[in-house]
Amino acid sequence: MRWVIAWLGLCGAALAEGEQAGDFDYYVLSLSWQPTWCALEGAGSEDCAQGRGFVLHGLWPQYERGWPSYCATMERDPPRRQTEAMADVMPPGLAWHQWKKHGRCSGLPAADYFALMREAAERVALPEVFDGLRQDLALPARVVEDAFREANPGLRRDAIPVTCEAGRIQEARICLTRDLDFRDCGADVVRDCRLPDALMDGVR
Repeated sequence: MRWVIAWLGLCGAALAEGEQAGDFDYYVLSLSWQPTWCALEGAGSEDCAQGRGFVLHGLWPQYERGWPSYCATMERDPPRRQTEAMADVMPPGLAWHQWKKHGRCSGLPAADYFALMREAAERVALPEVFDGLRQDLALPARVVEDAFREANPGLRRDAIPVTCEAGRIQEARICLTRDLDFRDCGADVVRDCRLPDALMDGVR
């Protein structure tokens, strides 16, 4: 019974909301494989017409176990012009959602959070092998992780889990210190896709 209570406590910590802004241990940079989102959710979206591969999804404050969300902050929400200014790297609606759920937890003003998100994405080299990938591939997520590690010296295996959704490659999640250096992920982030053959849709 004691371990059940402990497990429930961990789940509660992971799903808690309204924590104090600025109180976290590290960041997770999330890069989505856009063809998966387009296939499962965004068919017909203008974003899918751009034919991109890995795209910026978000920068998430993280605890060593669990994560904060929808934090209480004294910082003002960004005006529309700030979210629209992110349109070259993510849809403005997504930029607003990332601020509301994750950015408030950074303890930064919205402009600084968006700038930090850009800086984090620029520090991670995207594997050239996936540039312009046109044909669909079936491959283990570990192959995608290895490609990121080859493109980014110093990126350890436990710092780059790749996730799947509906049998498809979904996201690469890179764990970073608060100074945006590579670091190993916490135990609840390091879990990755274990499918022997996950579909990696080609860029259309």
